[in-house]
Amino acid sequence: MDSGGELSPGSLAELEQLVAWAVAEERSLELAGRGSKQAMGRPVLADHVLDLSRLSGVDMYEPEELVMSAGAGTPLAEIEAVLAERGQELAFEPGDWGSLAGGERGRQSIGGVIACNLAGPRRMKAGAARDHFLGVQCVTGHGQAIKAGGRVVKNVTGYDVCKLLAGSWGTLAALSHVTFKVMPRAETSATLLLGGPDEAGLLAGLRAAMRTPCEVSGAAMLPATAAARSAVGAVAGAGRALGCIRLEGLTASVAYRLDALQRALAAPGTDMAVLEDEPSRTLWAEIRDVALLPRTGALWRLSVAPSRAGELADKLAALAPARLHDWSGGLVWLTPEDGTMDMRTALAGHGGHLTLVRAPLAMRAGVPVFEPQPPALRALTERVKKSFDPKGLLTPGRMYEGI
Repeated sequence: MDSGGELSPGSLAELEQLVAWAVAEERSLELAGRGSKQAMGRPVLADHVLDLSRLSGVDMYEPEELVMSAGAGTPLAEIEAVLAERGQELAFEPGDWGSLAGGERGRQSIGGVIACNLAGPRRMKAGAARDHFLGVQCVTGHGQAIKAGGRVVKNVTGYDVCKLLAGSWGTLAALSHVTFKVMPRAETSATLLLGGPDEAGLLAGLRAAMRTPCEVSGAAMLPATAAARSAVGAVAGAGRALGCIRLEGLTASVAYRLDALQRALAAPGTDMAVLEDEPSRTLWAEIRDVALLPRTGALWRLSVAPSRAGELADKLAALAPARLHDWSGGLVWLTPEDGTMDMRTALAGHGGHLTLVRAPLAMRAGVPVFEPQPPALRALTERVKKSFDPKGLLTPGRMYEGI
């Protein structure tokens, strides 16, 4: 184990032994599920890669209780296939971020999804991965296995630990097994397409849709260049920017709410079209996976108040013609024409948080990948890191330099 390279435990006991050895020898470890996101975050200089892919397989699934447990290295595609057989799904709709960095589609693991706290277009309604994360078995940087949370929704013991681990990008503990909520898959889906005079007006239409009682589960604005990349003919052939508003549920309910939504959003200069179930699902998979933007070049993710999205529309269009707005305008994916541009500098003073999702190694080393933290929050982050990983051996520096 002291020759460098990759370590690959096949059980929680082996994982505990490997981490304990690394702690005793003061060897740093880069945690990896199936490697789909290793090209994201700050560059990690570690002595070994701790490959968790052998910790795989669904070991508990109770469809009636809407709960599942699986090894952290279980492919997400395998979990989704098991759920589909029972008409269920992950309500937080995680996108395939592995393909964003040029990797193979379908490679990511459930542990990686939770560790990065991923969520797709349905986050506005269903929350992110951490909101569905019920329990965990893991090994901390003390070299000790711990268990937190439970296997039913009503058990709140350990929720704080689960929420700390979700979004920690492998810097606090090595996940062995995770337990999470699942939900019934909607019987049908429909998408209302809005055409209007300008992008700011379309973003206003998305916000107006969210204020209705129609239970919108997706609200995105596609500039013309993004829409043209869609495999859905009505979207690609529109030749202009589109607002996309999704409704899901029972067939009769969707039809009723769709009619109500059309009446609520009717306005001079706005026209509408409807995508039925199959093309609707295709479009939202494209939005979820950011498949409507180029697969090369720097990719930034901007989180901003939806009310600010319209104000920023022209500036963002000038900086990054290749972009799309999700979460009612509150999430913007940007591929700037100048791939070396620091979007934080370009958008200084406009609020929001920026994450550099894809970029060459040198750029990820030179630009803060995650939004820099104010001093008080950074001090808290350092204390949390030291409480889980006192020697700083787990995925060092992945999120913030020196942590």
